[in-house]
Amino acid sequence: MGELDTAQIQGWMQTAIDLAIEYVPPFLLAVILLIAGLRVIAKMRAVTAGAMRAAGINENLVPFLSTMVAVGLKIILFLAVAGIVGIDTASFVAVIAAASFAVGLALQGSLSNFAAGIIILIFRPYKVGQWIEVCDRFGRVEEIQIFNTIMSTPGNKTLIIPNGQVVDNIVTNFSERGHVRLELNVTMPYGEDFPRVKGIIMDVLSSTPGVLNEPESEVGIETFDSHSIILTVRPYVAPDDYWPVTFEVHQRIKEAFHANQVQVSYSEGIELGPIGK
Repeated sequence: MGELDTAQIQGWMQTAIDLAIEYVPPFLLAVILLIAGLRVIAKMRAVTAGAMRAAGINENLVPFLSTMVAVGLKIILFLAVAGIVGIDTASFVAVIAAASFAVGLALQGSLSNFAAGIIILIFRPYKVGQWIEVCDRFGRVEEIQIFNTIMSTPGNKTLIIPNGQVVDNIVTNFSERGHVRLELNVTMPYGEDFPRVKGIIMDVLSSTPGVLNEPESEVGIETFDSHSIILTVRPYVAPDDYWPVTFEVHQRIKEAFHANQVQVSYSEGIELGPIGK
């Protein structure tokens, strides 16, 4: 009985030694790889963030992209560690792929806005504080988020535009060149002398605060209406002065027409009548 017990114990010890020889080295290697890999990934994340900042990528995007890089590297590291200790990683890869596919289908619209947000933050077609027109909406860019662009209109309304729509539409940046051209229309009856009316309007533009001297303002005949000649008035202003100068120019032109007795034609007939102050 004692000899049998000794033989059993020796067999168990040999089995334990064999298991230790088979599994301990891979386990230790996996632990070493995991610790070293996590440290390397942390350093790579910092290096990646620094490289992005040096490349001029938007500061709001740097933490997110560097985190995504770190997460991707950690997934690869964990799969490598699992493979070393003998775990079948094929099933994990299949589960991750299936989950990613399901999430992608469920969040198709959000992912489209997310990808568009990254494009906007990297290529920067517009910046915070600039005046833009997109999706037939005009306003100042207040914030560029991952999923949306926040704008405020001249009427102090807040617009939340999905970035996917921004990328898919034409964006007009009024602030990129530092000035914007107003497109104003003024009517003039056929009986009036265009050079005289043009001179009156040019005098108004030259004396209106906010109208830039360079580029030079333009006044010309746009088209001929049934009762009036439609004039186009194009002064240049700073983007922030868009609406204040628009209102001021219209008011001053009306006052100048009154002071110089420029007549207007009414749609009820073809007779000329005075314009009120």
